[in-house]
Amino acid sequence: MTGSEETPSFRLAYVPGVTPAKWARIWNERRPDIPLALVQVPAEETDGLLRSGDADAGFVRLPVDRTFFSAIPLYTETTVVVVPKDHLIAAAEEVTLEDLADEVLFHPLDDVFDWDSPPGEPAFERPATTADAVDLVAANVGLLVVPQSLARLYHRKDLTYRTLVDGPESSVALSWPEEATTDLVEDFIGIVRGRTVNSSRGRTQTAPAAAEQRKQAGSGQKKPSAAKAGGGRSGGAKSGGAKSGGAKSGGGKQAPRAARGRSGSSGAKRGKPRGRS
Repeated sequence: MTGSEETPSFRLAYVPGVTPAKWARIWNERRPDIPLALVQVPAEETDGLLRSGDADAGFVRLPVDRTFFSAIPLYTETTVVVVPKDHLIAAAEEVTLEDLADEVLFHPLDDVFDWDSPPGEPAFERPATTADAVDLVAANVGLLVVPQSLARLYHRKDLTYRTLVDGPESSVALSWPEEATTDLVEDFIGIVRGRTVNSSRGRTQTAPAAAEQRKQAGSGQKKPSAAKAGGGRSGGAKSGGAKSGGAKSGGGKQAPRAARGRSGSSGAKRGKPRGRS
């Protein structure tokens, strides 16, 4: 049995900060027969969720274990520092790690950056979550470095953020267990890669839908073929004259201009005698 037969829905995990709405909408349009179940999970739990089969694929933060998972990198986020609105850093457009050397920076336990500790002065404790760290920033006891999407997710009216130009970066990818690349996973990969519904590499149509499309395409081709049969040599002369006549008379790089100009029409007329001979 295939994964698509065993699973009544496609389970897609995503980490905080990722917005899967666009891909979910396209999935629902192309695969209305397979419900899409969205599962938001903390970044540190995506590995276990995908390994256990509780999700078919997920939008995760890199790195992942490439000996077990396949991954398609999607984008790298801008890194920012979250500060109170009345903080001195709020007056700048961009900051560097050197600008934070004398600041207290929080390092939450769910920090998405792969560093041992942030620069600057160590905080009195490590908050359990990024959301807890944001609350501490609002209390004016320290600052926080996060991807921009998390700064927006946990936005507060009394806080702002500024771009950190030389800070660590976080990249988002679509990932799934390599040995569990089911037909549904292939369908979702096609959506993420931007393949159209008619792409030969995608599997975005059910069998009845594909058969119906072929049927319509077959019936639609009858009229053009009839038109060609009725047109006889005149149709062939027009197409032949535009290409062969223009190409021979113009020659070289001038051929496209000759085909478009007045000489193109005369070339079409000369094409008729050659066609008869």
